[in-house]
Amino acid sequence: MSIKLNTSYLKGFVGENEFAAIAPQVRAAHEMLTNKSGLGSDFTGWVDLPVDYDKEEFARIKKSAQKIISDSDVLLVVGIGGSYLGARAVIEAIKSPLYNNLKKDTPEIYFLGNSISSTYFREVLSLCEGKDFSVNVISKSGTTTDPAIAFRVLKEMLGKKYGKEGAKGRIYATTDKAKGTLKELADAEGYETFVVPDDVGGRYSVLTAVGLLPIACAGIDINKLMQGAQDAHKTYADPDIEKNDCYKFAAVRNILLRKSRTTEITVAYEPYMWCFGEWIKQLFGESEGKDGKGLFPASMIFSTDLHSLGQYVQQGLRNMYESVIWVKNAKLDQEIPFEESNADGLNFVAGKNMQFVNEKAFQGTVLAHAQGGVPSVVLELDEMNEFTMGQLIYFYEKACGISAYVLGVNPFDQPGVQMYKSNMFALLGKPGYEDKKAELENLL
Repeated sequence: MSIKLNTSYLKGFVGENEFAAIAPQVRAAHEMLTNKSGLGSDFTGWVDLPVDYDKEEFARIKKSAQKIISDSDVLLVVGIGGSYLGARAVIEAIKSPLYNNLKKDTPEIYFLGNSISSTYFREVLSLCEGKDFSVNVISKSGTTTDPAIAFRVLKEMLGKKYGKEGAKGRIYATTDKAKGTLKELADAEGYETFVVPDDVGGRYSVLTAVGLLPIACAGIDINKLMQGAQDAHKTYADPDIEKNDCYKFAAVRNILLRKSRTTEITVAYEPYMWCFGEWIKQLFGESEGKDGKGLFPASMIFSTDLHSLGQYVQQGLRNMYESVIWVKNAKLDQEIPFEESNADGLNFVAGKNMQFVNEKAFQGTVLAHAQGGVPSVVLELDEMNEFTMGQLIYFYEKACGISAYVLGVNPFDQPGVQMYKSNMFALLGKPGYEDKKAELENLL
């Protein structure tokens, strides 16, 4: 297994007796998740997804990805929340956060419909000028405001550039298998269509067509990604937290929360993990943030954020802890040269590689934070590749389901999201919201 949980930096913060005390709750959560007897069990299809997915659709995803690679300079992925975060996180982690700027044989990939910023939208469109492009629109319903606006504009652009028939071959819809506005449109227009499974919620959907099509378009081997998830599915099936690092990680979260550690900071030492931190924030924030409960999920990239937020972590409120993702081997490394003048005083590390310095920064920081009263739990990865990323995705999904059940909430709903949507619809003047519109405008 290429993922190892290191709890040595919890000494003085969490005792072994506490793991023993919470173990029955973890086992109960395991039973609820495995037997589909817990709250929200209709949305636990992701649990066995790595070994029970649609092989025919998987093949179509790879075929469509090859078509997009062959006929498109740009792929525009339209979606919000779980409809884009997972794909972007994997592309940046496996390829690079500079993916669009690097020399490659695959299309540039931009994400739209994840905000309502007209400036950002127009800037992305300007990047498509003079280029062939395709669109992957991802929406269960097809009516979520942010992506629906983006798709309306892009659909019109495709029609003007390629004609109705040509546009049809450049639109790929990932949506409900049977119902919804987007499904109806896809069937009527003849778009290539992929399914958002009924039993998999958006934030758990990265290993479905939602994430796999954009990921494959970036030239990433989705076979290896699924193999990593399959390995994790087998590895993290034991209900004993002393034999299951994933469950022990979930236990740590709840033990520390009960000690008033209300903020979890996911820390990585590679910029390519930035969006993975964003994915984690949605995964845990939407799953656990309800009923007045849940850890607040934050994320940082060190050493970058040590020079902005490090002071707060070291000496601010003692209401936080860190979950550190440490990748031992760099994808690319750089030797530090010797300088005769030694004007910067760095000859003491001359001949060393930057990854060696990064490792010492990790070790020094985790020790300093422990000394400052901030515990850390560390996920150690040998390297970052498709297989490891598949393992990591499943590790976090499973840990989230277990952690939320131990917390005593439904991990698979997000009722709070509806309030701001309702307010926005009313203020925009959507039919059926007239009374609410008047009520809200009086409050402004």
